Amino acid sequence: MGSTKYVFVTGGVTSSLGKGIISASLGRLLQARGYRVTIQKLDPYINVDPGTLNPYEHGECYVTDDGAETDLDLGHYERFLDIQTSQANNVTTGRIYQSVINKERRGDYLGKTVQVIPHITDEIKRRITLLGRKNEYDFIITEIGGTVGDIESLPYIEAVRQLRWDLGDENTAFVHLTLVPYLAASGELKTKPTQHSVKVLLENGIQPDVLVLRAEHELDKALRKKVALFCNVEFDAVIQSIDVSTIYEVPLLMREEGLDEIVLKKLKIEFNASPNLKEWSQFVEKLKSSSQEVRIALVGKYVELADSYKSIIESLIHAGAKNEVKVKVTSVHSERVNVGNIDEKLTGYHGILVAPGFGDRGIDGKILSAKFARENKIPFLGICLGLQSAVIEFARNVLGYSDAHSTEMTNITKHPVIDLMEEQKGVTEKGGTMRLGGYACSLKPDSKVQEAYKVGMVRERHRHRYEFNNDFLDEFEKGGMISTGINPESGLVEIMEQTNHPWFVGTQFHPEYRSTVLNPHPLFVAFIKAAKRYSE
Repeated sequence: MGSTKYVFVTGGVTSSLGKGIISASLGRLLQARGYRVTIQKLDPYINVDPGTLNPYEHGECYVTDDGAETDLDLGHYERFLDIQTSQANNVTTGRIYQSVINKERRGDYLGKTVQVIPHITDEIKRRITLLGRKNEYDFIITEIGGTVGDIESLPYIEAVRQLRWDLGDENTAFVHLTLVPYLAASGELKTKPTQHSVKVLLENGIQPDVLVLRAEHELDKALRKKVALFCNVEFDAVIQSIDVSTIYEVPLLMREEGLDEIVLKKLKIEFNASPNLKEWSQFVEKLKSSSQEVRIALVGKYVELADSYKSIIESLIHAGAKNEVKVKVTSVHSERVNVGNIDEKLTGYHGILVAPGFGDRGIDGKILSAKFARENKIPFLGICLGLQSAVIEFARNVLGYSDAHSTEMTNITKHPVIDLMEEQKGVTEKGGTMRLGGYACSLKPDSKVQEAYKVGMVRERHRHRYEFNNDFLDEFEKGGMISTGINPESGLVEIMEQTNHPWFVGTQFHPEYRSTVLNPHPLFVAFIKAAKRYSE
């Protein structure tokens, strides 16, 4: 195809309109036409990465295979495109300024006064084009976080304005996502917020090529024509994105609206055939037509915000479609689970998933949930702290170590079954210092996990500081909780499962980071399969 094409996705009126989903949907459509596509996210906050952010602030922190702690939108990109992203796919203002200040300290600017323009904008442009330098991609879609008009976003908007000038009009396209609110009192859809949003974009020197209008109701021809006229956009380039029952319908709706064709025309790329969305359509059909339901209790401590466990919830949906069942996930706050109400909280579910997290808040509820699953033979999946909770519970109630605990929670225990990794003991800084990214895991033959994966060696992503304490491994295995996954280099335990239970698996890694629409994660598939069997 020649040189790499750049598509910039901006948002107006309000945040949380779904720029990430629109970006991922466009990427999926272009990929389905045979193009090589990747997506990156520019985040305007000053944190270097979301690794130190509370999940209540920013949703989950997504981890790439190369160990980058990134925005949750990268999870959407990987799930939709079935590709791996990297450190280069997520850029924050903190990282930009850190890089510029480091250069200034080294004397790279030869004594010049360091300013937002050109130094900050040049660094932003360098980061945007970094992915395109090796010509591995036909398209790089860049999602700009925040809302046009925000102070924080201004350097990014200016940088991409300059990039259009640098790269040429035929190599850049701008997609702007806005809201068309419905006023129930008057029964009208209002276009004024969109007009104001585009006006702000124009004031910053950018004319959008495509407008995607989020709305609760269908947009008629007259309304689209009005928006096209007032925003100086071609009529065919004003498309709607109405609310749908699942985010996985969005690529199909964007195909109907012709989003991919509009972008290709703008970039002067000839096309003939339609994108091949057969597998995607089959997935959505299974998702919508499944009549059987399995109920999963998701036990965690950040459950008030669904985005805190975004990848887990999406992985359960992928596994549900694979098993042709609807997965109904109920969030259970671990802080509110106690001995007196555990039966009431967890009875009636076909599977229990204890979620990851940090710190001692809510840990007792997680330990009780693992016990409930073990004693009642309910399919169980524990992830990271979920595995550690199951280990603590087993040590206390099966092995008889009543004071067993993790040294993350307390140092007053004779049985630290979960302990700080040796290389973490001298670490004082919080950001980017955990065991992060992809590590190998050797699977035990004839185990439940080996049966799920159907291979002997896998690679999974980590985000933690504390590990299973191997000093206790022999006693656990004699008691019936065995290690079925080991890191071949360090000997660290990656997976534990119980031998006298239909399906009880805990992983130190995060399998949810590797589940995609077209390749659901084997452990989630096996977990939902066990839950389906339990429900029957």
